[in-house]
Amino acid sequence: MDPEGLRIQDDPNVQVMLAGSTLRKVKSRSWKKQRHFRLLEDGLTIWYKSRWAGRGHSTFSVSEVEAVREGHQSEVLTSIAEEFPADLCFTLVFHGRQGNLDLVADSPDEARAWIQGVRKLIHKAQTMDEKERLDQWVWDWFQKADKNKDGKMNFKEVRKLLKMMNVDMNEEHALNLFTMADKSESGSLEIEQFVHFYKMLTQRDEVWKVFQDFSGDGEKLLSDELENFLRTEQHEGERSAQRAEELMERYEPSETAMKQGAMSLDGFQMYLCSQDGSIFRAERRDLHQDMSQPLSHYFISSSHNTYLLEDQLRGQSSLEAYIQALKRGCRCVEVDCWDGSDGEPVVYHGHTLTSKILFKDVVSTVKEYAFKASDFPVILSLENHCGVEQQTVMARHLSQILGDALLTTLLDGQVPQQLPSPQELKGKILLKAKKIGGLAECLDETLTDEASDEDDMANGDADSPSTEEPPAENRIDKVDKSKLSRELSDLVVYCKSVHFHGFKHARSHAECYEMSSFSESKAKRLAKEAGTDFVQYNTRHLSRIYPSGLRTDSSNYNPQEMWSVGCQIVALNFQTAGLEMDLNDGLFRQNGCCGFVLKPDFMRDGNTQFSPEKPEERQGHKPLRLSVQVISGQQLPKVNQKEGSIVDPLVRMEIYGVPQDQAKEETSHINNNGFNPVWNETLNFVVHSPELALVRFVVEDYDKASRNDFMGQFTLPFTCIQAGYRHIHLLSRDGTAIPPASLFVNVSLSELT
Repeated sequence: MDPEGLRIQDDPNVQVMLAGSTLRKVKSRSWKKQRHFRLLEDGLTIWYKSRWAGRGHSTFSVSEVEAVREGHQSEVLTSIAEEFPADLCFTLVFHGRQGNLDLVADSPDEARAWIQGVRKLIHKAQTMDEKERLDQWVWDWFQKADKNKDGKMNFKEVRKLLKMMNVDMNEEHALNLFTMADKSESGSLEIEQFVHFYKMLTQRDEVWKVFQDFSGDGEKLLSDELENFLRTEQHEGERSAQRAEELMERYEPSETAMKQGAMSLDGFQMYLCSQDGSIFRAERRDLHQDMSQPLSHYFISSSHNTYLLEDQLRGQSSLEAYIQALKRGCRCVEVDCWDGSDGEPVVYHGHTLTSKILFKDVVSTVKEYAFKASDFPVILSLENHCGVEQQTVMARHLSQILGDALLTTLLDGQVPQQLPSPQELKGKILLKAKKIGGLAECLDETLTDEASDEDDMANGDADSPSTEEPPAENRIDKVDKSKLSRELSDLVVYCKSVHFHGFKHARSHAECYEMSSFSESKAKRLAKEAGTDFVQYNTRHLSRIYPSGLRTDSSNYNPQEMWSVGCQIVALNFQTAGLEMDLNDGLFRQNGCCGFVLKPDFMRDGNTQFSPEKPEERQGHKPLRLSVQVISGQQLPKVNQKEGSIVDPLVRMEIYGVPQDQAKEETSHINNNGFNPVWNETLNFVVHSPELALVRFVVEDYDKASRNDFMGQFTLPFTCIQAGYRHIHLLSRDGTAIPPASLFVNVSLSELT
């Protein structure tokens, strides 16, 4: 591929970037330093350095940038708004958990050129097809290794480059391929020849073998041969003929093959590496579930202490944390409110050194980002530590800033027998907080002094003895009206926070719009002691689970245990990467990433007898066998950037579900090959509640002396697995894509006989 052929370099904005600009990098009101920024010739890498510092410089790839915000659209740039006008300022927002880059240009024209130039390059990176992406990846490596920038590389340099690319290969084989690629016999390869060399090097025997099994002449797959493959191996069933045609059109690069109505090995490999060849069932990716059932029938993607970017003792409170969570499809965010010194309520982790942000700024941020990832409702979970006066200020901010988006009245004017659906609540923001009285009183506006089931604590959201003791079954708490602002109370409709008095009490007394919060330890105990009761309770009521107060490092608990008893709002620290967030991302990757996933039917029936401890007792219980042949890996990421180090990868499959389904199996490790390791090992599992199971594939660098290093993972619901020859596209610890790293597997699913 000739990057000159990209021709995006002709764009006037991109030309400004190629020429370079001096921009101010801003970290705070007091830290503003000039840096020289420019786009490198590959059209994908942005390089910058201090004008004074010696050789030190930094680079990042345009593909790491998610969006460009214009003007004062970050906390840092807002804080210096008086000093620098909006038309000079812009913010680069990165995927994953990497912090923003706030920049100030010297002139509005220069700012505009960078804003539009970066946007154009992001668009280009997003619209590349698999082939272009792979070519670009090879090109990037070539650029990195071509130290003297002469566009050529001798064998010694190529060998070094292969090491950088995680390839440790037989030197004789490499030299042989190098000589074949060196058409001009000059002893060095230019970029075109290097791409050719790389293609020969990555010729995948394991894909070729599958191709051979179905091709009559070993050269191509005729449409009926491809159809046969799709039907017998890929389980495409009825639609195989139509699929064969679609896939040829989409992936076959050769005109000649297309004319013959056939697919070449190149086209076949491209199909297998694409989204169509992914392990994730295509039809489950899009919004496909019934969204007209009560809210209590869905799992809801939920965040804890949403305002924190780091730990809970000294970390920074930030509006960016809300933006990141909402952009990830989170539908329930938490706001901890405290009295501010100047009459304005603030949000922070009370009694700690975490920084404070204004409540009204949080509400404005939620308004702006609530529906960018999904149209379905957002719940604001309020942990209210304010006095009555500032609660009234909060109510005013909520009403004024959110306007019509804030749900403040019953949908049909009737006290509900069940909660409304995500469909009915599209575009709405719901407040979860304490409320004076019930919804019936609100309707006739006469306030009775009846006691209501309330918790004396802010929300039951603090780990203290009072929330951990099982309460007396028939005790009724009086809500202290003198401590609640009437205005704020009136904004609570379908999510009234109450203290939990046990399942028996809830069955006879609780309204469907009353919901309780449980610490992880209490929820775990209830799940173990009264699993079926918990599942039944959650068919009608929302439950919010939050991490133990002892998790000051913002670590997470395993959400699967809570989902297994039907808890909907299982709140996690979104800012903390790792297994628990992988599971959350995995569950909510289906259904259009809208933040709502319909619970299995046996968890929506109020009379259900399902218990996660005894899944086999459920009517219609059908365990499934999952068998995965882990064939090979492709271009696995380097863990260690040290020049000479090459990984020793192994693959582990982990099942998370009801207790009986928890299981792990792993392959052996392959020495010194992160480039194209081949395992050909089969891992087997029996899953009793497939509707609740998540499957996680993890790749690690084996180390006999210490803990294995994490290399990549992919997590998906068991019900979204597609059988057949599939690629698993790996994600980083942060949950972002790391192309072209993947695993090639053959998946089979069968009923237990």
